[in-house]
Amino acid sequence: MVTGEIVLHRDGPLATLVITNPAKRNAMTAAMWAALPGILDTLAGDASMRVLVLAGAGGTFCAGADITEAAAIARAGDESLAVAAERALADFPRPTIARIDGFCVGGGCQLAVACDLRVAGESARFGVPPAKLGIVYPPATTRRLAALVGPSRAKLLLYTAELFDAAAAERWGLADLVVPDGNLAATVDDLAATIAARSQLTLRAAKAVLGDRPVPEQSEAEMAEGIAAFGARRAPQFRWA
Repeated sequence: MVTGEIVLHRDGPLATLVITNPAKRNAMTAAMWAALPGILDTLAGDASMRVLVLAGAGGTFCAGADITEAAAIARAGDESLAVAAERALADFPRPTIARIDGFCVGGGCQLAVACDLRVAGESARFGVPPAKLGIVYPPATTRRLAALVGPSRAKLLLYTAELFDAAAAERWGLADLVVPDGNLAATVDDLAATIAARSQLTLRAAKAVLGDRPVPEQSEAEMAEGIAAFGARRAPQFRWA
């Protein structure tokens, strides 16, 4: 019996991965953590895919790691399946967007932070609760959180283990956009479509620079198309993938 899975949906250049374990508010099982890097590796090899959205099924993003497996994940620290999945998501070469509704807690927050952008519904709730469980949050994950929201906000999240609303998350940089719940899917779809229409060379170069990885070389053809399209007041037809 499948107790949880990562479901892939494709719509042209957009790929959506849906965290699906509704009986446990989309908690991530060990099998789900283990599956994510392979799914991402396959998508990275698909030249037609341009933007990845990570979402949760049934109105909840992800309530964290499955509590029955939390101890084993905690003992593994930076070598855990959860950190490997987080790293694979952060290293994914295309732009990534977390579409956050409902709870984004613990391992769910870990995955959201690993995405490039986070768009939340106004009723979303964020939290990092290891201090309620006596668990040491993985060092790599802690550093990634602090790099996004700053050391003081990371300490507030980690020290209190409380839930914070979407407005606070937006103020802290944990959410990039907060929109009415009913507009969340459409907002993310529009954002993904905008990004998919841009030069993939430019986007990958920006992601590489910000991730301290090798930067692709400039393409004269890509640049010539962008300049020509701008002069002609038409949409560019970028070829680099």
